Amino acid sequence: MLEVGANTRVRDVCESIATRLQLASWDGCSLFIKISDKVISQKEGDFFFDSLRHMSDWVKKNKPQKEGAPVTLPYQVYFMRKLWINVAPGKDVNADTILHYHQELPKYLRGFHKCSREDAVHLAGLIYKAQFDNDRSQLASIPKILRELVPENLTRLMSSEEWKKSLLVECDKHKDKTVQEAKVAFLKWICRWPTFGSAFFEVKQTSEPSYPDIVLIAINRHGVLLIHPKTKDLLTTYPFTKISSWSSGSTYFHMALGSLGRGTRLLCETSLGYKMDDLLTSYVQQLLSAVNKQRGPRAPSLAST
Repeated sequence: MLEVGANTRVRDVCESIATRLQLASWDGCSLFIKISDKVISQKEGDFFFDSLRHMSDWVKKNKPQKEGAPVTLPYQVYFMRKLWINVAPGKDVNADTILHYHQELPKYLRGFHKCSREDAVHLAGLIYKAQFDNDRSQLASIPKILRELVPENLTRLMSSEEWKKSLLVECDKHKDKTVQEAKVAFLKWICRWPTFGSAFFEVKQTSEPSYPDIVLIAINRHGVLLIHPKTKDLLTTYPFTKISSWSSGSTYFHMALGSLGRGTRLLCETSLGYKMDDLLTSYVQQLLSAVNKQRGPRAPSLAST
């Protein structure tokens, strides 16, 4: 529970939450508002209620309403990590166990990462530990809970009985860990993957004939990654330095690569273009800000002295 007044900015809410959760820093985190089927990140400098009003007006404008019907738009507020730059699992255990684990687990279970059977068995043991601690009774209902432990595209690699046997062995390895330690160990394992800390988007691409029509796009600290939707193989990575411009609309996301006239374009059909646009803008701004900080204050020029 936080008190929010007319003069409260989004930044103030983030700071209050970070203090309450005892996070080392909320750098890279953001406040998100969910209205209808849209989840949108808020600008730090905006007043909270102005931001909320602006977003609800935007959703109303884009959502067909019955004439004369009262418009009620309930909303939810989320505090999450948005930019995964300089995230080292184990460095801030509160951020790992309150935010990072719960943001990364659903993406892992949806099968977005390239993951071997050995990885899946090891991680299933850690997830089981994080969820049930040392209660082995849940292993009896493996067919029911398997999707909570293993990526949906890998559950068929073994029978339920084989998963159960493997999990018994894995659970023994983690019996001395705490629930918190299991969550951090999960993050330490997956943070080695190039897709760690990504926002994933399934889009239809119309610009590259050698790639499948439907591709998975991941946006993270490395740039924009194109992934094969079935094999999860990395098709290509576009680092932020190679992206010259981008644009989005209600049905598309476009990105220009390389220099003007000589570069290529990535054309995607998606209803989540607004999210991809905002994320790309935020990463580029953060990286430019980091570069400017490294350079330090510029020396005064002769003209200004």
